[in-house]
Amino acid sequence: MTTDLDPAQDLSEQLHELLREAPLGLSEYELIQRLKTRHSTHIPHLELTDKLVLFRTHFLVFNALYLLRDQLHADRSAHLAISPLCVQLMPYKAGSAAISELDSLRDYYLDLANLRDTTEEDVEKLLASFWTRMQGSEEKSAALELFGLHDSSQPLNLALIKQRYRQLVSVHHPDRGGSTSRLQSINKAMEILQRYYN
Repeated sequence: MTTDLDPAQDLSEQLHELLREAPLGLSEYELIQRLKTRHSTHIPHLELTDKLVLFRTHFLVFNALYLLRDQLHADRSAHLAISPLCVQLMPYKAGSAAISELDSLRDYYLDLANLRDTTEEDVEKLLASFWTRMQGSEEKSAALELFGLHDSSQPLNLALIKQRYRQLVSVHHPDRGGSTSRLQSINKAMEILQRYYN
């Protein structure tokens, strides 16, 4: 690892190393914990219970992941599947694994103004907006998105949803460093999905 990399590139390299060590992939939470264990200087070493700290940590990690995905794609060396539940290095495939020209999430995370300009009030609005969608006509889509299943290639059924639910609860439980509000969101999403998939 060279020292002349900018912080985002250096964080991308650190994430690449962690992902090479975990062929089955890692959740965002696991990546953050491993970065902290290795004393990465590119993410805040503060409790994730503060919404703004959580947002900034999440943003920095996803910014670095999208930079890494672009680099791997340019090198034709691998494809990086990015989801909060599982970030995984995959074999490079031209075409189907290619980066979409219109990727709004990529655009969001690569625009550092979104990190710089987002306040705690904005984070609260983002969370409120999510719950408005959950309670409206898009509740099923929003719940699947929270579970990381909104663009799943495998058929959705209650067994798969329950498996994801257990994974999320184990990662986001307050006893494991998660937040009560996030756990409540996960439980609410599970209630909604049970109505659709029972």
